[in-house]
Amino acid sequence: MSYSGVVTPGGPGATRELPALSITKVSVGPMDNNAYLLECRATGELLLVDAANDAPTLLSLVGGRPLQRVLTTHRHRDHWVGLAEVVTATGARTAAGADDVEGIPVATDEPLADGDAVAVGEVRLEVIHLVGHTPGSVALLYEGPEVAPHLFTGDSLFPGGPGRTTSPEDFTSLMDDLGAKVFGRLPDDTWFYPGHGNDSTLGSERPALPEWRARGW
Repeated sequence: MSYSGVVTPGGPGATRELPALSITKVSVGPMDNNAYLLECRATGELLLVDAANDAPTLLSLVGGRPLQRVLTTHRHRDHWVGLAEVVTATGARTAAGADDVEGIPVATDEPLADGDAVAVGEVRLEVIHLVGHTPGSVALLYEGPEVAPHLFTGDSLFPGGPGRTTSPEDFTSLMDDLGAKVFGRLPDDTWFYPGHGNDSTLGSERPALPEWRARGW
């Protein structure tokens, strides 16, 4: 079955199989948060992006297998409601952007900075720091062999615009970071996975960048 990235709270997950990485997306909680379980296909090691809510659903995805790490994309509460329960049950290490760790009530084992590498088995993922939605928001980039890039953006980028900001300065910061580190660097066929809702590609969103700048959100 082809992957569409369309999931609903309480519904089944959607899985995409890449040559080296398996990605399973589920929606959890009342705010329709996306969580992503990444599996190295060579070693079976697992990484969870955002233990957002509904820890039993997330733990059922893990299925009793060793969970290496939980990465929290940013400090907003709806992205870490299930974190304590998942970490307690699995013993996984925790990772988050260094500038957001004080807002996450579970200790962060690995504070992340722009350009850091995060591994899941033999797969290397790159941290991209995007300032604006929160001070320490991070995206996670996978550039694997024989596939287009795949980018997990948290709440910094959605189909239709950047994440919510609360000041003109934060909006400019986020747009500048998206322009330089995401749209200015990655090709149109980059597939991105946001913190809520459906996926998209950079090519689908790129023509709207001037409109986003002009409207200010």
